[in-house]
Amino acid sequence: MDLNVFTEIGILVGIATLIAFVMRVLRQPLIIGHIITGFLVGRFALGIFNNIETLELFSELGISFLLFSVGLSLNPKVLRDYGRASFVTGIGQVIITGGVGVFVCTLLGFNWITSLYVGVALAFSSTVIVLKLLSDKGDLDKLYVKLSIGSLLLQDLIAIVLLFAIPFVTGSQGSGSELFQTLGYALLAGVCVFLVAHYVIRHLHVYLTRSQELLFLFANAWGMGIAALFASIGLSLEGGALIAGVALSTLPSRHEISARLAPLRDFFIVAFFILLGTRMVVSDFGAILPTAIILSLFVLIGNPLLQLIVMGFLGYKKKTSFQTGMMAAQISEFSLILVALGVSLGQVTSEVLSMVTLVGLITIFISSYLIFYSDVLYKYIGKYLQIFERKGARERSPHVKSYPVFLIGANRIGQEFIRLFKEEKRSFMVVEHDPETIGQIANEKIDHVYGDAGDPDLLDELKMHEAELVVSTVPDLETNLIILSSVKRGGFGPLVMVVSHRASNALKLYEAGADYVILPHFIGGSYAASLVKKFAEDAIELKSIRGEHIQYLKSRASSTNENPELEKLR
Repeated sequence: MDLNVFTEIGILVGIATLIAFVMRVLRQPLIIGHIITGFLVGRFALGIFNNIETLELFSELGISFLLFSVGLSLNPKVLRDYGRASFVTGIGQVIITGGVGVFVCTLLGFNWITSLYVGVALAFSSTVIVLKLLSDKGDLDKLYVKLSIGSLLLQDLIAIVLLFAIPFVTGSQGSGSELFQTLGYALLAGVCVFLVAHYVIRHLHVYLTRSQELLFLFANAWGMGIAALFASIGLSLEGGALIAGVALSTLPSRHEISARLAPLRDFFIVAFFILLGTRMVVSDFGAILPTAIILSLFVLIGNPLLQLIVMGFLGYKKKTSFQTGMMAAQISEFSLILVALGVSLGQVTSEVLSMVTLVGLITIFISSYLIFYSDVLYKYIGKYLQIFERKGARERSPHVKSYPVFLIGANRIGQEFIRLFKEEKRSFMVVEHDPETIGQIANEKIDHVYGDAGDPDLLDELKMHEAELVVSTVPDLETNLIILSSVKRGGFGPLVMVVSHRASNALKLYEAGADYVILPHFIGGSYAASLVKKFAEDAIELKSIRGEHIQYLKSRASSTNENPELEKLR
């Protein structure tokens, strides 16, 4: 059957939508549905699709848009704060998992070169898979996510370097000097991109933001243009897209740019997972299955275990270490590209590529559930993970005393509570996981602890259940439910106020024992409505309230607590 490109894409989107609907009804991760779509198409209908190159193009666009969006959120200051943990876990996984992986492959009967390719491939985890799952889960502002992203991006960087170095090292593409020349071009291009962003784009920013369409077009032109520039000097489109995003990460409009690109990103990234599913079809499935299962178990167990050990050694609590470990329980798309490169160079057989592809599909499938339901899984096995948490962890205060008031989250809403508690001269402690915010409240000499409020052990250690008042400005439902279950014991405990952005979630929080649920939009709307009624009766008072409001806004804008980063995180 001869179908045109538009018809083929329409059929694929229709199948993907139908399966995604089923997955949604079954409350399963949508990524699994997209991979199943690819498997079904590859198994039963790939022959009728004549434009697989279009799907590959869409896949590249999806990954590029995703990494560009990731780059927008990677403020260099934030990367600096999480740099040590990300560097140690990222490098540690590549070296240890890669080394052990090579040894395991030799035991399975592979030759030295094949073992080297496969072992190294097993060492990389997928940034694309993890970010998509976390976006669906709504956990992008969590501590373990920030730690994981830094580690994953470092692994991607190592993978990209390997992809360009191997052809030079093997002599199939120029000499070693040409490798260094290419890397020199990459460094020069990166520096130029950041200089242009800082000295040119920043000054044009005011004009760009006057038109939403212009801002949207500029973002696309900048991201795709820089990606194309990197590709033209022998580097990857994906690496260029990431650099393009990071270069704009300090612009005030970065959140708006990311929001406007989100529909494009989400549409094209579906093609990546469908394409991944089509590669699940292999000629001799039974022959490679036992080896694929062994290597999959090595990744599913070995990588999370390694992360638990390293994160615990760095002083993080067991829940943060556990959830970070779950992020590493799959191999990367770069793993497949690396082995495919070995095939093209004649150093690895196509059967090995099929086996690694199967490992990728197995680990992606299982890790999707491990990541999506990590909170539920931790409830059952968390008590057995104490061995991975050393004393004096950095997520706890070494000298914790009892406080009558706890504030969880020092975001913009949290700043209002801080001001109130100071005015009333109340003794209180702030629980926060964002290093930049921690630095601000530390400068104000406010008692604080660095940690994730979604960790019941931390709440117990702080003796939060003995407090008089607990206020959580974190809008995450699961975190607030954990706080309520830890603080409200047997129906007794302190007064607990939490924040929610959804009425349905607010009802669940009330059922869980919350004394009051703050819905910012509801409160703001009610207050605005009361002002309209009041001003209709007394318009003169409007000038007085307006003046007070302007003075308040000026004080907030000039305050060090005015933190635009938190608008994205909360």
